[in-house]
Amino acid sequence: MIMKSSTLSKSLFLAAVVLLLSSCVNHPDVPTSFKEAKSLPAIFPDYCNVTVPCNIAPLNFMLPADQYEECVARFTMADGEQQTYGNGVMVQIPETEWLDMLKTSKGKSMKVEVWGQKKGEWLSFRPFEIFVAEEPIDEYLSYRLIEPSYAGWDFMEIAQRNITSFEETQIFNNEITCNDRAKGQCINCHSYQNYKTDNMLFHVRLSNAGTVIVNDGKISKRNLKRDYTISSGVYPAWHPTQKLIAFSTNKTRQAFHTQHPNKIEVFDEASDLILYDVTTDSVSIVSNDSTLLEVYPTWSPDGKYLYYCKSVPLPEELRDKDITLNYQKVQYNLYRRSFDMSSHCFGEEELVYDAASANKSVTLPRISPDGRYLLFAEGQYGCFHIRHADGDIVCMPLDTEAHSRIDLTNFNSEGFADSYPTWSSNGHWIMCSSRRGDGNFSRIYISYFNKGKVEKAFMLPQKDPEHNTFRLKCYNRPEFMVEPVRISVNEFSKVFK
Repeated sequence: MIMKSSTLSKSLFLAAVVLLLSSCVNHPDVPTSFKEAKSLPAIFPDYCNVTVPCNIAPLNFMLPADQYEECVARFTMADGEQQTYGNGVMVQIPETEWLDMLKTSKGKSMKVEVWGQKKGEWLSFRPFEIFVAEEPIDEYLSYRLIEPSYAGWDFMEIAQRNITSFEETQIFNNEITCNDRAKGQCINCHSYQNYKTDNMLFHVRLSNAGTVIVNDGKISKRNLKRDYTISSGVYPAWHPTQKLIAFSTNKTRQAFHTQHPNKIEVFDEASDLILYDVTTDSVSIVSNDSTLLEVYPTWSPDGKYLYYCKSVPLPEELRDKDITLNYQKVQYNLYRRSFDMSSHCFGEEELVYDAASANKSVTLPRISPDGRYLLFAEGQYGCFHIRHADGDIVCMPLDTEAHSRIDLTNFNSEGFADSYPTWSSNGHWIMCSSRRGDGNFSRIYISYFNKGKVEKAFMLPQKDPEHNTFRLKCYNRPEFMVEPVRISVNEFSKVFK
C-alpha cells in the first residue's frame, strides 16, 4: 500500500510530537550527598501513606516553592522496579507510566522517597508508602465551581472530571442562557439516577429559570412549582429504579457576617418534601408540616425508604420570632418513611437518628450502595454545614440499634468545614467537599472505605499540583458518576429557546 504524502507528513508530525513529549519527562538522578531529615516531606497535596484506587490519575505533588529549590522523588514498585521524577520543586508523572506503576502495585504498595534541595543543600526525608487498592473508583465525578463568598451571581459552571486522567469538561454554565444580566442566573443541584447520566437533572434559577431534566437521554425544561407548594423543587434525589424524584421545596435565605469565621449563614424560612413523577409531570406532597422544616431527601438503594432531615420544634417563645435572630437554635434530626413502589404511597415517619438530643444537627444523608451504612454531615446547628467550621462527616451502621459510629478521623479535617458526603457506586470510596487548608475554598477529598475501616483522605489529583491554590473556586456538591454526561452545553441551552 502506498501512503499519500499528506498522510505520511501527518504521521511523521505526530511521531515527532510524541518523541518531543516523551523527551520532556524528567527522570533525574537521586542526590548522592544529603542530610537525613527525621520527618516526612511536607508535600502538597499530602499523599503520604494514603490508599488510592487502582485507576486514579497520577498523584502529582510538590515541595513548598518558598522553601526549596528542587525536588526529586523515587518510586519503588512491589516488583522492585524503580523510577525517579522531579522538575524544579514539582513531581509530575506521565499518565502512561503511572498506569503501569498502578498495575504493578495493585493490591500492594509503592515506596516513595523524597529529596529536597534547600539553600543548596539536599535533605532526605522519611520514606512513605502509597497503597494501591484492588477496588477501582468510578471514572467520573461532577461538581459546581463557584466563588467561596457571594452576594450576587457571577460566572459559575457545573463541570465533570475524569478521575482516571486530568480531563475536565463543562456540563453547563450560567452565561449561555442568561438573558437578564441585571438579575443574573444561578445553576445548581446536579443529580443522577444510579450514578448514570441518561437520567439526570440540574436547576437554573432567576433568569430563564427551570429544572433541566434528562429522561432517557431526552432533554426538557420543567417548572416544578405548583399552587400547593412553597417553591419549585430544590434539593433532589432520584429514585434508584423508577422515574421519580424526591425534592425538598425551600424558602432559603442568606445572611452575611461581618465578624465571624463562618462568613455566611444559609437557612430556611420554610421547607417541605414533594415527589415528582418525570413521566406524568405531576407533583405530590410527601410531607408539609407548616411548623417544621423538612429537607435533603435521599433514597435507600432498594428504593423502599426515603430518608430526610427534619427540624425539631423550637421553644414556644421563639416560634414566631425572626429566624435571622434564632438560626443557631434550629437543629435537624434524621427520619425516614417506607415507600410502596407500586402505589407510590409513603408510610409513617420513623426517627432514625436523634441528633438534637446531643445538641447537634444532621444534614445531607447518603446510604451506602449495599444499604449497610449511613453517611451524613453534622454540626451544632442549621442545615448548611459547608459554611460551618465545626461541620464534620459522620458514618453509622444501619444494622444496629445502638448508634455506633465508624471512626472517620482519617476522613474529617480538624477545625474546617466538611460536607457533601457521598459514596462511590461500589461503596469502597467516600468523598466530601472540605475547606481544610485555608478555610475559604472547598476542595474534594476521597478516602478508601473497607468493611467499616476508613483510610487517610487525599485531595483529588491535578496535573499541576498548584492547580487548587490558583483556582479560586469552590468545588460544590461533588457527585460520583460511572459515565460522563454526553450532552453538550449547546445542546442543553436549546431547551431555553
